[in-house]
Amino acid sequence: MWTKPYRMKEGFLIGGGLMIVGLLLQLSVGPVDWDMFRWPVNGFVLAGFLGIIALIFLLRKRVYGCRFIGTYQAAIPALVYVVVLTIVMGMTRQKSLTSPIEEGSWWINYMLNFWPFVLIYVYIAVILGQIILRRTFNFHFSVFNLKRDIPFLLNHLGLFLAMTTATLGNADMQRLKMIAVKGESEWRALNPQQLIVEMPFKIELKEFVMETYDDGSPRRFASDIQILTKTGEDIRTTIEVNKPVEVDGWKIYQYGYDTQMGAMSQISILELVSDPWLPLVYTGIYMMLAGAVCMFVLGGRRR
Repeated sequence: MWTKPYRMKEGFLIGGGLMIVGLLLQLSVGPVDWDMFRWPVNGFVLAGFLGIIALIFLLRKRVYGCRFIGTYQAAIPALVYVVVLTIVMGMTRQKSLTSPIEEGSWWINYMLNFWPFVLIYVYIAVILGQIILRRTFNFHFSVFNLKRDIPFLLNHLGLFLAMTTATLGNADMQRLKMIAVKGESEWRALNPQQLIVEMPFKIELKEFVMETYDDGSPRRFASDIQILTKTGEDIRTTIEVNKPVEVDGWKIYQYGYDTQMGAMSQISILELVSDPWLPLVYTGIYMMLAGAVCMFVLGGRRR
């Protein structure tokens, strides 16, 4: 063991070591506090992370450990850890640390804030970065290489972009609630800690609309609202469940109403969501879809 060349058993040991380090961090400093990574901190972290990936790639010929990171013997064990942790995440009820920790909750109920989970995903992102750089710098222009490398790079670059931006962008995502009262302008919303956040626009509820089934249960409910932005833009629109409106980088969703008043409700509860990194995440997803299409089209042509 630990004799060159390293094999998958060393890869599993490295992953296991990261899990142990993560558990020690969880016990000593507590869960990952993503609020510390709000912009511009996450921008600097991303730049530093890309720099570390580039440095490891440059040192691959001098330092064996750096070269090993870009091999399948490192990638496969890392993927096993990622899959296991992701399955655990999918099989357990996930909660947010923005709300009080419930009694009886386990670390696995907060996987996005669980150090072993975060470290393993960082490790797989480093491996992915090495694979991308190696394929990029080994590229030689030819029709065969284009058919082989373009889908590969689209898939891997897309996955890397989606993973890193979704993780770091999590710190900048805001999800607020606003209670709009009929005939009154409202510009204040509440965050999950029940603190007031002033919005860059005002919302006035003009009319709450509800359609019901024969038994009186709601079939559709919506809000006719007027939005006035700081730039003087006056927007009159109707929002309903799963049909939001976007204003100044915020998506406004229909969330609820006064259930006791029903169709006569004089208030509308709106959810306001801002996720400035989401376009980058979507870009990564579209790149993976494009890579899959290229694999299908170019693979079909080879046959």
